[in-house]
Amino acid sequence: MTALQSDAAQVRRATLMGLVAVLCWSSTIGLMRSVAEALGALGGAAMLYTVSATLVLLVNGVPSRAQLRGVSRVYLVVCGLLFALYEICLSVSIGLAHNRPQSLELGMINYLWPCLTIVLAVLCRQQQARWWLWPGALLCLWGLVLVVGEGGEAAAAPWWQTMWANMTSNPLAYALAFGAALMWPTYSVLARIHGGGFNGVGLFMALTAILLWAQWLVVETPAMQWSWSVAAQVLAIGAFTALGYGCWEHGIQRGNLAVLAAGSYFTPVLSALWGSVWLAVQPGWPFWQGVVLITTGSLVCWWATRARL
Repeated sequence: MTALQSDAAQVRRATLMGLVAVLCWSSTIGLMRSVAEALGALGGAAMLYTVSATLVLLVNGVPSRAQLRGVSRVYLVVCGLLFALYEICLSVSIGLAHNRPQSLELGMINYLWPCLTIVLAVLCRQQQARWWLWPGALLCLWGLVLVVGEGGEAAAAPWWQTMWANMTSNPLAYALAFGAALMWPTYSVLARIHGGGFNGVGLFMALTAILLWAQWLVVETPAMQWSWSVAAQVLAIGAFTALGYGCWEHGIQRGNLAVLAAGSYFTPVLSALWGSVWLAVQPGWPFWQGVVLITTGSLVCWWATRARL
């Protein structure tokens, strides 16, 4: 095997590892909501990231000072803060949802980030693409709009009225979800530029947990309602989150960012399907229309970023 073939094989392996994250993340929204119902929006999120950080640091170890001195400060500080703020915005928004259908809707808003990731990568000249990237991205966005407007319930009102009514009824939760959708693409691109092969997910998750516990101590929150079922869910979502972000971090630094971003377009579909089963919410016809548009758009985006033969 030549050096070129070896490099290509390493990129493929890293890309496949990154795609494992899509499967892991698909299970988190539903579990995150059920944990928040028992432990509270802040308490549930704090427990989740405490477990995740512990698992990642146990597997990967705590970085030494010598390792940290060789890492870009932009990666450690800027990417670390973006990671923590993204996680806080996502988890707290799901916990603040008025009901389970709305939690699925907020999860779908968060999943605007796959489209924004590939667009940002192209704008930052980290990836080349042909012109039909933009129609593909618009198809994905339109699919997400239909899913969000449907809201997980069969409503008689048009989707735009349902979407607007839901957003104005819980503005903080929706603002946090949109903020998360903007932060993750920025993190992904900056981590690829400044990461230098260093995986800081364990440290970033620990920072997330510390910030969430600090908020939990300051803000008056309801008492946590623990049970064996809740404990099992916390461990499961912590493990899925740790595995997902570990794989994603490896993938975005060493794999094909365009393929990862395009593959991640399937995350909202899988997440909504799993969440609807776990939370006993039945999506309507607009949801399935959104599924078709997201899938078609992701394939168009993937094709637009393939290298010319």
